[in-house]
Amino acid sequence: MATIEDFLKVDMRVGRVIDAQPFPEARKPAYKLTIDFGAELGNKRTSAQITHHYTPETLIGKLVVAVVNFPPRQVGPFMSEVLLLGLPDAQGHIILLQPQQDVPVGGRVH
Repeated sequence: MATIEDFLKVDMRVGRVIDAQPFPEARKPAYKLTIDFGAELGNKRTSAQITHHYTPETLIGKLVVAVVNFPPRQVGPFMSEVLLLGLPDAQGHIILLQPQQDVPVGGRVH
């Protein structure tokens, strides 16, 4: 069982997608995203296999939730700095976790 202390070690923050580009070098269809996490963390990049439900145009401006304190991870030629959070739909395609209302970027998940 995880403890509350374990949970608090994982820093999940709200950010706003400010750029989304195709990632043709990825093994599976994916996008390269730049996400604004506010003044404290700044902009971070990630790759995400979310092409089934989203286009780059529909991602711009969306609030998303990501883990911001995992080590960066090399994904092909791209360095991913955060882990975007989502859930699979019935067919296994990812749906992003998003706040239901507008909240400030950089806010920590409690």
